[in-house]
Amino acid sequence: MAAPQLRLRAPHPGLLGLPWDRPLAEWAAPQVPLRDLAVGPSRHLVKFVECDGQWWALKELPPRIARREYDVLIRLEEMALNAVRPAGVVFQPDFDTAILLTRYLAGSWQYRRLFMRLPPDAPKHRARLLDAMATLLVELHRHGVFWGDCSLANTLFVRDGQLLQASLVDAETSEVHPSLSDGQRGLDIDLTVENVAAGLLDVAARLEKPELEPGFLTEARSIRERYDQLWELLHAEPTFGFADRYRVEGTIRKLNELGFAVDEVSLQPVSAGADELTLHVAVGDRRFHATQLQRLTGLDVGEGQARILLGDLQAYQGQLSREAGQDVDERTAGQLWVMEVATPMMHRAHAAVGGTGTPIQAYCDLLEVRWLLSERAGHDVGTERALQALSRQAVPSESAAQLRVVETPTEPFSVLDDHED
Repeated sequence: MAAPQLRLRAPHPGLLGLPWDRPLAEWAAPQVPLRDLAVGPSRHLVKFVECDGQWWALKELPPRIARREYDVLIRLEEMALNAVRPAGVVFQPDFDTAILLTRYLAGSWQYRRLFMRLPPDAPKHRARLLDAMATLLVELHRHGVFWGDCSLANTLFVRDGQLLQASLVDAETSEVHPSLSDGQRGLDIDLTVENVAAGLLDVAARLEKPELEPGFLTEARSIRERYDQLWELLHAEPTFGFADRYRVEGTIRKLNELGFAVDEVSLQPVSAGADELTLHVAVGDRRFHATQLQRLTGLDVGEGQARILLGDLQAYQGQLSREAGQDVDERTAGQLWVMEVATPMMHRAHAAVGGTGTPIQAYCDLLEVRWLLSERAGHDVGTERALQALSRQAVPSESAAQLRVVETPTEPFSVLDDHED
């Protein structure tokens, strides 16, 4: 027998000891530490294993496709794009197959489980998913990545403050180019709208509610509009008079509000001797607030989480300044906030939700729920009432924290249950 060819980027002892000389279909517990997780429809066999305290996803593919997908995923990782991280590929010459190994995306949700539990009259929550998908597609296209099979089934969602972040799971049909043409982008958007519509119709059929189909189709088509609006904002090159150059600040602010850092601003005359200028903005990574929070506190969090936490930090800085009778600088306030506010409240919030998710996300949920409850009451309800609402899963329906309640209607879930259908 020909020995399998292993190419592992995570050479843990447990991974090396797996039965790579046997077809994936023959792997069985208890000899192999498998985890039975539903993955929904898939063209290829997928299994999950636990090794060395971590979870890994294994997918059996033809060797040529496995090699290409592995290479694409490495490129996506190098560009820091949202996608599952490749951990290795194993070629099995005796079976003319290969096994692609990726790191399990902890804390992620499949759309089916989430959509099946979302009430039909909760378009805000579905809009968060579609915004996340449109944003992911824009980010991929900005970096020259043609997905080729963007769908709800090939996307995983992770909560990030009040937002959802989408991650690419399947890169079998993906290609990486120096840049994409408008035609390539248009084709990818067409495929996305078609695939998402099919996925939502499947949800309506599973719920046995055909009356939802027209609304679901409209929501699927909205991905194109969401994509176009963001793409236009990132790539527009407006012109204006020299005296109106103050408008640059408004453009930068809008980009920063969406989380995009601005690397460079260029103002060039439309033509020689003209008074009109063309604005070109070089947009960087979508971690503007996350970078700012990390600089002040050392915390490395998601962009959506950072926006919420920065608001809390700024309120705390104002409180410190009032108590001290003088301004307290950002860095000092940031260090005190981590020690006196954020760290203890993260643990309390995490305990209130039964230890599910991450402490940082639990604290973001607490801050959002406190604000919404205070808005309803017309006064600050305080932290204790917000904690009680979280622990009772009685959060306002318009809150992103409601997604936690939808996901776990009666009992806490473990991170490893998140992929289950």
